[in-house]
Amino acid sequence: MVDLKKHGPTIALLFTMLVMLSYSVEWIRVTVGSAMDVVLGPFIDTLGVPFFVMILILSSITGLYSSLVQKYTIDYEKMQETQAKMKVFQKEFREAQLSGDEKRIKKLQGRQERMMQDQLDISRQQFTPMAIILVLSVPIFFWLLLRLPEIGASPAIETGIVLPFLGAVSLSGFAFWIVPAWILWYMICSLTISQVIRKALNIGGL
Repeated sequence: MVDLKKHGPTIALLFTMLVMLSYSVEWIRVTVGSAMDVVLGPFIDTLGVPFFVMILILSSITGLYSSLVQKYTIDYEKMQETQAKMKVFQKEFREAQLSGDEKRIKKLQGRQERMMQDQLDISRQQFTPMAIILVLSVPIFFWLLLRLPEIGASPAIETGIVLPFLGAVSLSGFAFWIVPAWILWYMICSLTISQVIRKALNIGGL
């Protein structure tokens, strides 16, 4: 039987890679996006909610469940404790090197291996929530890709948005370089709302 405690992070990483690869498979995107459209489509088609508002709503939901998943799957207390210990260790190790105390350096090197293992455990711990968040987020992104305005659509209220320094742009167009406007808007909304939720729930940062 597979030891989930030991191999869980590896399984989560492999699963995450598979989910990310699904973006390149058109029939998966369309099938999942169409299924989501049954629930989300009426907000646009019937209620007339602008697409940029739907992105705001969905990015808010993403920020909420991402914060909750991380809160209950990551040991932030242990993470902060490990980071604090590492900071103290680095200071001690630097002082030992500057003083040329070989005996102390050798002793600290023994501690370094244990501390590096603790840091590795913390890093592994983050793969599981990453996989969970990705599974929840992928259907939302597939739906957004399905309902994204056609390339070249006018920046009207239904298909566009006004961004700082950029003015009115179509959500299907590029905000700058190769970054689509809808992705930029999604990131702005998600990051901003996530910070508010993390502050309210007293969740540490990754």
